[in-house]
Amino acid sequence: MTRDNRAPTVSVSDIERARERLDESVVQQTPIETSRSLEEETGAEVLLKMEHLQRTGSFKTRGAYNKLVQVVESDPEVSRAVAASAGNHAQGVALAATKTGLDSTIVMPRNAPQAKIDATAGYGADVELHGRDFQAAMKHAQSLVEEGSVFVHAYDDPDIVAGQGTLGIEILEQVPDVDTVIVPVGGGGLLSGIATVVGERAPETRIVGVQATGAATLPRSLEKGEPQGTESVQTIADGIATGGISQLTYDCIETYVDEVVTVSDTEIAESLLFTLERTKQMVEGAGATTIAALRSDRVDVDGETVVPVLSGGNLSMTDLQTILTHGLTTRGQLVRFRVHIVDEPGRLERISEIVAEHGANVRNVRHERSVENVDVGEAYLYFRIETSGTEQTDRIMNAIRDAEFSVTRIN
Repeated sequence: MTRDNRAPTVSVSDIERARERLDESVVQQTPIETSRSLEEETGAEVLLKMEHLQRTGSFKTRGAYNKLVQVVESDPEVSRAVAASAGNHAQGVALAATKTGLDSTIVMPRNAPQAKIDATAGYGADVELHGRDFQAAMKHAQSLVEEGSVFVHAYDDPDIVAGQGTLGIEILEQVPDVDTVIVPVGGGGLLSGIATVVGERAPETRIVGVQATGAATLPRSLEKGEPQGTESVQTIADGIATGGISQLTYDCIETYVDEVVTVSDTEIAESLLFTLERTKQMVEGAGATTIAALRSDRVDVDGETVVPVLSGGNLSMTDLQTILTHGLTTRGQLVRFRVHIVDEPGRLERISEIVAEHGANVRNVRHERSVENVDVGEAYLYFRIETSGTEQTDRIMNAIRDAEFSVTRIN
């Protein structure tokens, strides 16, 4: 898309003043790290912006602290901050409120990761669980605002956007010759802030926004010419599962952002696993979207200097297990298959031996006799095995067939 001449709703001056307000005990300048693996795969110089290493595990503290510092200075009657979040904004507001001397109440969806709920409470917030998604939590949080409290929106607030934009200043200082910056998008606050700085200070730099396919309201918004929302959000990247953007963020994005792409949950899971293996960094689904976009054919960065923003690292062990299982299955490293046998001693042992002979590991096995289409005296054995990939799996399947068993791969 082309940048127009519309006056920005958040200025670079706003972002510069936000940076002056940031306290190093709350918000740190996060490092830039190279990735040889991504460079070999993409043909670009890849410099990862490690924002997942912030104290709260994400960029959200930048905006929350910028907002609440000003609230405390301008209105001494305010004693409580109220917010809604699936997790990262919750932690950012909780820490910022505690640091500025405010109490905080955070409403989170009932399905929010327990790790994020616990962390939010640990930063000093009163946590309420309400609704099944971010929008339901938002409505309930807004109903809690009363005299002496202030609502801290996750993205529809110029002070929040300005705070997130301080990350853009850091990127330009750390990588002054950057060609492309890739940023995840939920409600658009982070993308708006970064794009405003980069668009004004380095207009030749390309800015790419990335959304999960199951939460992709931004492409439709740009197509329609105004913010569009959805009540159905399905993605493993819960940090960007907002279900919509605001007019504020839409205007910034339309003005400064060059491209918007989407990535599937499968691509996100695979990229999360790739990042963990190759860079030794654990990011959450939202943080992995930029790596997914970089590794796809949707963003051509060959020969460029590119900065993907790793926006968050608050991944629960339960979610990690789910994503790892999904990623390993997609790679063909976690395999399920079924073998039709004559139900007599030694059959299970023989098939297990074949798996072992090829260097794979049996995770579990299930013996089923009462199954449709299986005659008396026959059975199915269901195996789940770990392999090094598709080639080893194919060798095992062929070896089982060579041993005169009927085998069917299930996944």
